[in-house]
Amino acid sequence: MSRIGKNAIKIPAGTDVSVAGAELTVKGKGGTLKKPVHPAVAITVANGEVQVAPAQKSRLANALWGTYAAHVRNMIQGVNTPFVKKLQIEGIGYRAELAGKQLKLMLGFSHPVLVPVPEGVTVAVDKALITVTGADKETVGQFAASVRSLKKPEPYKGKGIRYEGEVVRQKAGKKAATAAA
Repeated sequence: MSRIGKNAIKIPAGTDVSVAGAELTVKGKGGTLKKPVHPAVAITVANGEVQVAPAQKSRLANALWGTYAAHVRNMIQGVNTPFVKKLQIEGIGYRAELAGKQLKLMLGFSHPVLVPVPEGVTVAVDKALITVTGADKETVGQFAASVRSLKKPEPYKGKGIRYEGEVVRQKAGKKAATAAA
């Protein structure tokens, strides 16, 4: 029994939710999101609410019940207020800039790294801060994670790309370890 799935999801004003065949569509002021629906889950829209229920009696249906309820909530929230992820770049000579539909990163390699910006995602660069916004939570999070994975923050000097507010624990270097001995 899914505690998340059994609660009805309210549809805010100005948002349209529809299920046609095996596809869920959510339209709002922030855009339109579509998602295929697994046959083990039944989604119904009535009286300004979305109800998600398992269509079968199986472990898979019970597992997908809460998952699809969370997807619907995220889609409704995303078309009303976009999701935002902020990345900080730290390090001497590390910088980012937009080059058309690509994010150009200088990360201490011998060449600049070009990352294509996916459809539906907006990227803004301000000095050492990259702001990723979009209606689809999965796409925004995946793009931010892929940019961060290009140069993760290292524990000795803290150089690299990190999420805003992320704390990287600093390690003591060799000099500090030999001085104590």
